[in-house]
Amino acid sequence: MNLIGNIIWLVFGGFIVFVEYMLSGLVLCMTIVGIPFGVQCFKIGLMTLFPFGSHVREVPGDTGCLSTIFNIVWIVLGGVWIALTHLIFGIILAITIIGLPFANQHFKLMSLSFAPFGKEIY
Repeated sequence: MNLIGNIIWLVFGGFIVFVEYMLSGLVLCMTIVGIPFGVQCFKIGLMTLFPFGSHVREVPGDTGCLSTIFNIVWIVLGGVWIALTHLIFGIILAITIIGLPFANQHFKLMSLSFAPFGKEIY
């Protein structure tokens, strides 16, 4: 069932969003300061490519407060807008019964894209 969901997801916009995250990650990785944020774009992009069957969990890391600081910078510089986009698409898709699985994936992506540092995809 995950394979069918991922194929439908890719056909109806998932691949385009994947390419956007990858291009954003490449642009961010061109600067030394932007490398951690570019890596997070790659992480979200891979999740966007195949959202069905993947899960997000909090990972206690040894980075200390660095992930919190990076999350705050991420939220201020654009994470809130990315999360709102996923929220709006999730609400629109949740209106229909057929769109509920895809709405669930947008809500999962919303939680990851709002604060990606300190989270892991498995």
